[in-house]
Amino acid sequence: MEAKKEIKIEDRKSNLTLENRRKLSLSGVVEVVSFNDEQIILNTNLGTLTVKGDGLKMNKLDVQNGDVVIVGSINSCVYSGSEKKKENDSIISRLFR
Repeated sequence: MEAKKEIKIEDRKSNLTLENRRKLSLSGVVEVVSFNDEQIILNTNLGTLTVKGDGLKMNKLDVQNGDVVIVGSINSCVYSGSEKKKENDSIISRLFR
């Protein structure tokens, strides 16, 4: 019997390629959260990615392999939600370090 090979999300590759601010190719996409012609929000292996621009369209969407191609006038790509939060220290504990 063949043992199934488990691939952790952290082990998957994630690439972002922007060509002339007109074509954005992404890999490592987990799901599409929302989209319209001005903003597309995607969950990726590296966190939530927000793409903003004008006339945005998804030409290729392959969620099984995690590949997405977005065309249009791309103004910004912003990742959020992937940073590990520091433990909240109280003011007193920070004063007495």
